[in-house]
Parts: sequence; structure tokens; C-alpha cells
Amino acid sequence: MSLFSFKNLKKSSVYITPNFPTLETKRYKFRILQLINYFILLLILLILLLSIAFTFTPLNNLIMFLENDKLAQQSERIEVLEKKLIILTSELNRISTLDKRLNYALTLARTDSLDSTAAIYDSLRKSKGNRIPVEGSILLIFEKLLNNTFSDSVFFINPIDGIIGKKYNPEKGHLGIDYSVSEGTLVLAPANGTIIFANYTTDNGNVLIIQHKENYLSMFKHCSVLLKSVRENVVQGEPIALSGNTGTNTSGPHLHFEIWKNSKPINPNGLLIN
Repeated sequence: MSLFSFKNLKKSSVYITPNFPTLETKRYKFRILQLINYFILLLILLILLLSIAFTFTPLNNLIMFLENDKLAQQSERIEVLEKKLIILTSELNRISTLDKRLNYALTLARTDSLDSTAAIYDSLRKSKGNRIPVEGSILLIFEKLLNNTFSDSVFFINPIDGIIGKKYNPEKGHLGIDYSVSEGTLVLAPANGTIIFANYTTDNGNVLIIQHKENYLSMFKHCSVLLKSVRENVVQGEPIALSGNTGTNTSGPHLHFEIWKNSKPINPNGLLIN
């Protein structure tokens, strides 16, 4: 039988001799099972005391404070993440709008001849929801009358000194006018504006597009050299390019010039002044 059996454990005892500074020394005898019972009882008593302390003393508030502090930190992190999400969403919307404008400019740059019944016209027109209702608002009616009477309208000068070889004819898909000029002739900005496209395209060679106020766009195709870059501001009469014969959709040196307003092409001759 094992030396450390349960029966031997029950019979075992522990002697405790306190080291008191007295002449007499007394020993205390405790059985092992008795010590185990004391330990269990002490543990139960400690648990009860802690439970009472957390229930009826400010210790409970301390625990709640720690938990509330963690919750507050998590709430702050969630709020920061929400703000970042809103900023990212706004930035994505801005990038999406810019991408649409660039695609629009690229579409115009690649199109020298376009059927007036093409689907692009429907996609470029403004929806009715974007129009400002004038009816029923006296202020808007007077504002419209004043704008028509004293408007600071955009006016365009001839972008190049040359003879018009091909006129504006949207019925046959020609959305601008062609100036018959020699290659390398200086091209000028017809009005103040900002460059929104300046790059090479396969069909129309070097193309430059200027955004003017009042939703006007001016476009220059088949240039030999572009003197301006995207996002540059130009003033009326400033050199912006040199005429040329670039691209596959050309039959000789000339400048193809277009003017668009509110996403629709218009006859440049109606706006050009000497």
C-alpha cells in the first residue's frame, strides 16, 4: 500500500511552534484535514466579503468607471472611424465627378465629326432635376431679367489668323469650323479660362480643351504642339498651341475649332468677334 494513502493522510498532523520571545514555547497540533477545512472556509468567507464589498461599497463604482472608460474609448474610436468614412466617401464622390468630367473631355477630344442624333447628346444634356425653377419666384424672375440685361457674357476672339475652309454643319456631323492655315501657325486662347484637357489622341492628334465661365468649352484639334498643360489658367489672346496636321482624322494642315455650351455644340461664328 502506498505510503501517502488517504488513511495515512487522515491520521497525519501538522505541528506549529510560534517563535514568541517568551520563556515558554507552546506547540499547536492540527490535523491535515482540519487545515483543509479551515482553508476552504476561509476561501468561502473571502468570496462573501468581496461580494458584499462590490455590492454595497464604492468598489462597484470603480469597476463601472473602468468599464465606462473602456466604452467611452471605443465610442471615440467609432466616432473617429465614422468621420474618416464620411471624408473618404466625400473624396470618392469628388474623384467620381472629376473622372466623369475627364471622360467627357476625352470623348469630345476624340470626336471631330459626330452625328447630332448620337446617344452622347442624351448623356451630355442636363437633367430636368438640375434646372432651377423660375416660375413662382419673383426674385429669380428679376434676377433672370437683370442677367439678360446687364450680363457679363463671355465673348470669343478668333483663335487663329486664317481662312475658314469648312463651316459648322452639325447636320453632317461637323461640330466646329476648320481654319485653313499652314502648320505651325500660332493658336490663341479665344477667352479666359482653364485648361481641362491637353493630350494626344489617335483620331485628332494633339487636342486642347479650355473651360470658360458660363459653362462654355472651346476645343482645338490636330495641333502640332501644345503650349499649355492641364489646370493652367489662360487669358484671352494668350498663345496656347501651334496648328498642325496630327491624328488620323485629318486631310491636311488646319485647325479644327469647336465651342460647346451646357454640353451641347454651338456655332462658333455666332460668338466670335473681330
